[in-house]
Amino acid sequence: MQLDILTPESKVYSGDVYGIQLPGLEGSFEILEKHAPMIATLKAGKMKILKDKNTNELYEISGGFVEVINNKASVLIEGAKAIG
Repeated sequence: MQLDILTPESKVYSGDVYGIQLPGLEGSFEILEKHAPMIATLKAGKMKILKDKNTNELYEISGGFVEVINNKASVLIEGAKAIG
């Protein structure tokens, strides 16, 4: 799945991933390859990029949105800071 993470100032991440875990308004959720099309609102919290089944990156994010369509996820957020 192609993942693009954008803030107003910069591109935080762009590349192929296994999946992503995000903090939704009603709880955390995960998006994996070939997910159905969707748009969701995000709250401040932890976002985990699953590069493959054994490797991941963790970020602290502010609120925003995610859109999934045609095996591509676009995460639009106010800010992100890498953790660890």
